[in-house]
Amino acid sequence: MAESPSDLTEPRLAGESGVGAQVARVVEGPLQGLGYRLVRVKVSAQNGCTVQIMLERPDGTCTIDDCEAASRVLSPILDLDDPVGVAYHLEMSSPGIDRPLVRVSDFARWAGHEAKVELAVPLDGRKRFRGLIGVPDAEGRTVPIDLPDVKEGLPSRIVLPLRDLADAHLVLTDELVRESLRRGGPPDEGDAADETDEPEAEAPRPAPRKAASPKAKPAGRKPGAAKPGAAKPARGGPKQPVLTKAARLKGRDEPL
Repeated sequence: MAESPSDLTEPRLAGESGVGAQVARVVEGPLQGLGYRLVRVKVSAQNGCTVQIMLERPDGTCTIDDCEAASRVLSPILDLDDPVGVAYHLEMSSPGIDRPLVRVSDFARWAGHEAKVELAVPLDGRKRFRGLIGVPDAEGRTVPIDLPDVKEGLPSRIVLPLRDLADAHLVLTDELVRESLRRGGPPDEGDAADETDEPEAEAPRPAPRKAASPKAKPAGRKPGAAKPGAAKPARGGPKQPVLTKAARLKGRDEPL
């Protein structure tokens, strides 16, 4: 079933800041044009500098092919706009099982599961909450959360104002893993996709390259090898988040 425009343009409840916000501004429109929604942009110091762009279809799915398709389109756009300003690894990924909750529809889809929620403005003297989220109200303004093991005399259910949301994500539990797999959630990929222009028959590239420093002058832009995805958890052991990813190295010429 084709997604409606409203499925793709549902606003996010909380946005990024700094360089992440600049990257989000550049990529959100093109992602919508491809039929995807931006989940989150995260800029970290991993491998020098890594820009992670989480994306998904409106139904919450995301495959290796989706990551590769988005990477091919966004890479030249980011080259042209250059919101990062230094050499970096560009990583496209699915949200994973313990995904961020960034839209009202995310809270509705995963109602009944445990989540960690942080507010930008304190509610009853606290900003951080952990418990089972309920279904948002009809206007999408609030969401209830049932708090476990509260002190006597304190309410076990609090209604959180979504307008004040700073961060929220699901907590990885066995129930969440089972439900995600039942719904056809993120695939358990052993390896991330390597975004290259080489024919498929060519032998795999060697180990990943480290991101060049801003002063280094690489001989053209060379895609990095794939980063390994999260390892499969041992049967019966603690589960780990699974991400579907496509990664490449973005070089930068030495400044004059």
